[in-house]
Amino acid sequence: MRALIQRVSEAAVRVDGAVTGEIGPGLLVLICAMKGDTEAEADKLANKISKMRIFKDDAGKMNKSLLDIGGSALVVSQFTLAADTRSGNRPGFSTACGAEEGKAFYEYFTRAMAATGVPVATGIFGADMKVSLLNDGPVTVWIDTDQWA
Repeated sequence: MRALIQRVSEAAVRVDGAVTGEIGPGLLVLICAMKGDTEAEADKLANKISKMRIFKDDAGKMNKSLLDIGGSALVVSQFTLAADTRSGNRPGFSTACGAEEGKAFYEYFTRAMAATGVPVATGIFGADMKVSLLNDGPVTVWIDTDQWA
């Protein structure tokens, strides 16, 4: 799985003008299921994100996690994280899961994230979403479970 996480002061996703999910302080999690991913990877990724120490402590150091600050996660599916840009000018997305499998992994990951104790809001899988955020820092982190040993 691939995730791009952004520390935010607030974030929201809208579909057809209606808010489908919004959070205050926490993380915007853009997530992509890749071919060959497993539920175990989704569980590990959710746990990693919930415990990643990228929030400031009282001394201004990044020592606190999403769980530590009582923050929320806005989880948005984004198959374009699978973009292969090695050749030509048009990205390829053949390494992303197909829509049905991708949706199942997205829903599984969302439940796994909630199971860590983090309040979770979501977008709508496959919808034309408008995502707004107020990036805090900015702090943006790329995670790819294929890079884990």
